[in-house]
Amino acid sequence: MSDRGRYSTGINFARINAVFIKELIQMRRDRLTFAVMLAIPILELVLFGYAINTDPKHLPTAVHAEEYTPQVRSVLAGLEHSDYFDVSMNIPDARTGDHLLASGRAVFVIEIPAGFTERLLRGKRPQLLVAADATDPVAASNALSRINTIVNRSLRKDFTGALAYLQVDPGPVEVVIHPRYNPEGITQYNIVPGLLGVILTMTLVMITGVAMTRETERGTMENLLAMPGSPFEVMIGKIMPFLGVGAVQTLIVLLVAHWLFAVPFVGSISLLLMSVVLFIIANLALGFTFSTIAKSQIQAMQLTVFFFLPSMLLSGFMFPFRGMPAWAQAIGEVLPLTHFLRVVRGIMLKGAGFKDLKMDLAAIVVFMLVVVFIAMLRYKRTLD
Repeated sequence: MSDRGRYSTGINFARINAVFIKELIQMRRDRLTFAVMLAIPILELVLFGYAINTDPKHLPTAVHAEEYTPQVRSVLAGLEHSDYFDVSMNIPDARTGDHLLASGRAVFVIEIPAGFTERLLRGKRPQLLVAADATDPVAASNALSRINTIVNRSLRKDFTGALAYLQVDPGPVEVVIHPRYNPEGITQYNIVPGLLGVILTMTLVMITGVAMTRETERGTMENLLAMPGSPFEVMIGKIMPFLGVGAVQTLIVLLVAHWLFAVPFVGSISLLLMSVVLFIIANLALGFTFSTIAKSQIQAMQLTVFFFLPSMLLSGFMFPFRGMPAWAQAIGEVLPLTHFLRVVRGIMLKGAGFKDLKMDLAAIVVFMLVVVFIAMLRYKRTLD
């Protein structure tokens, strides 16, 4: 029969309607794909509309003051009442401030030396020292650009009557800023180490999820289930080959960071490698969990995208973490990429040690254990 005989000429709306109904039925059956299609645009609107903010405020600030005179208290009150500084920590010495900056618990450390008030009242413009974590140039730039105005404005109310002579330009106090870890504000120093976590998250979760669902689509899942191994042994066997993939990716990123972008590496290579291994295992276990939920490779990829999108936006990779609202930061704290970014940047740029990063490493381990537990529960159900 010729093509002309098989297919009638003209548009038949009944046939179009039949195909349309068939697609609706198939879409209804594939509920996961339909849910992801609706959830992703909603997620993007919420995150970009409410969570993203390039002007972070209420940044954690530690203070080391050798004296607490009325003038010093006025300066601290002015910083506290501003939108940029959250003066929540009083520290006994500068070394404590170094640990706070290295661990990320503080963005600024303000030092007020002894004799500050005496020099102030004599009109000698005493120095107020500000050490800032400049690993992310965007996060601290706006606060640093305003701190001089905030400090000098906070003292104006004290300089009346006999002290009116201190209201001079450029101001009675000289604010000295020491940007730490990335004093030149080079963006690559912040972005390139973070790319290690982004690349590992995007690729390892996806390839693990796809590898497991491929077994089902090719009909080899029955052979895997017939093996005498436990679900945990199956999971370990499935993810072990991809540990090598993650190791190669890590090596490539570190070499490119060093030779092409000249990113400094001042920390412990052994601590970094340990952190990378934990992060890789956490992502591989998550991919295995996704494979127990997805019914096809397409669904596994969709789940990966649904997880990767908030990870990239809420982890502090693209936008300052401190600039997000509290609810967005709470979600970000659950994501392993958030903690891994702090670890890799802390080791490479700050020379942070295990003591400084133990809480972030613990968070990655907890996430890994929870994901493995869920995967075991889900996989056991498939054995029934």
